[in-house]
Amino acid sequence: MAKAKYYVVWEGKVPGIYNTWAECQAQTNGYPQARFKAYESEAEAKTALSRGWKASFAAANAKGSSTAATSASGSRKSAGGSSVKEEADLDSLSVDVGSRGNPGIVEYKGVHTRTGEVVFQHPPIAKGTNNLGEFLAIVHALAYLQQKGSNMTIYSDSVTAMSWVRKKEVATNLARDASTQEIWTLVDRALAWLRSNTYSNKIMKWDTKAWGEIKADYGRK
Repeated sequence: MAKAKYYVVWEGKVPGIYNTWAECQAQTNGYPQARFKAYESEAEAKTALSRGWKASFAAANAKGSSTAATSASGSRKSAGGSSVKEEADLDSLSVDVGSRGNPGIVEYKGVHTRTGEVVFQHPPIAKGTNNLGEFLAIVHALAYLQQKGSNMTIYSDSVTAMSWVRKKEVATNLARDASTQEIWTLVDRALAWLRSNTYSNKIMKWDTKAWGEIKADYGRK
């Protein structure tokens, strides 16, 4: 008879402790960046739930644990070790940049992930970089969703731009001169917005390997 396991769900539809793998899957399948892990005893599970997934995953890695856990990339392994593909949250906004040269002409847009319908787009900017364009797209999406009163998730495929949004500052070598005045004006405005507003929207990394190109992709690769 198989030994009972206790499944801790830190980030899922309803966080908590579940007694079966099926219950755990019901709470985590389709939930972006779900965090969960299996334990051998209820006491271990309760301790893990209270201390959070980061500390619990670190402890598991230190022990070489093979029980169920999500990875940083969003892929998951079941208790048996088989891979489970994370699903994108389709009721979300996806943003991306289109450029010609880097630095070069930059434009960006946001679309509904499920339908591909364009929600907003910015016309070409004379000179900028891919990362600055990605940054502007995320902040534009945040401001747009705030105006709509929506906590919808935002997807971007730029780790750099996501980190700039989180830090509320940009780190770029693009010079400030007459040729880049347009994009720098937009960036300064976006930074001011971030520093004077709060938001509850999740900003998630689009998993290109698992899901294909982000839905806002300009198709210029």
